[in-house]
Amino acid sequence: MKRTSEPVRFSALVLAGDRHANDPVAAMSGLGCKALTKVQGIPMLHRVLAALRASDRISEITLVGPSRQALDNDLRMHTLLGRGEIFALEPASTPSASALLGLQHVKTRPLFVTTADHVLLSPEIVDYFLDRSRHSGCDVSVAVTPLETVTTMFPGHRRTAIKLKGGPYCGSNMFAFMTPESEKLAAFWRSVEEQRKSPRKVIASALGLAATLKYLMGTLSLEQALQHISSMVGLKIGAVLMPFAEAAVDVDSVSDHALVEHFLSERER
Repeated sequence: MKRTSEPVRFSALVLAGDRHANDPVAAMSGLGCKALTKVQGIPMLHRVLAALRASDRISEITLVGPSRQALDNDLRMHTLLGRGEIFALEPASTPSASALLGLQHVKTRPLFVTTADHVLLSPEIVDYFLDRSRHSGCDVSVAVTPLETVTTMFPGHRRTAIKLKGGPYCGSNMFAFMTPESEKLAAFWRSVEEQRKSPRKVIASALGLAATLKYLMGTLSLEQALQHISSMVGLKIGAVLMPFAEAAVDVDSVSDHALVEHFLSERER
């Protein structure tokens, strides 16, 4: 009989496709593949996989992207794939399309989704998010980190943040899909994907006029925003507030790459 003290095991989905052909971070890899760009000598994808494999909340791991050719040219990845320790799918055209592809392929729930450029991910961050998602009672949990938490650890480094009452908050590239119905969120994600760097447009698309006005006046809270989105999508969506500044850092630019290089170098000292 399974002991109640044992943690719930999540399947994991890592989105590792390239967003566009001229990505300067992908160019740094020498392979045209962002996920395999190295940070402190280790490809970003390898760092994310190491964090997932070190967590006892994670069972099987599936990649969506990069191309199989890119993975086969990486000896470590080739070995993991050959042993069946990690599974891989070819990427779709966009991150949201890749997420939907992965959700349809991996049938088990709950399912943890993150990205290959989430290079500062750690087992502690993964466990914290998944444990709270498990007890949330939500169909989907989304990780967010207060901007103040991020700027305290990384002063002077700009992050995209949504200005909600009690915030602002930074997205943190972690999602827990807890129920079979949760797949509906991926379709909604596609509808706002192109606006992800414009928080006002995302709010307007997701919430409608009344909630957008509240947002612009600074009176819309995170809980209210999620309630509106939940109603639109037909799911219960909740947020997990992350106390880790690293949770909000991904590598979208050359300056982000320099930031994580410096951070890891200082930490290793």
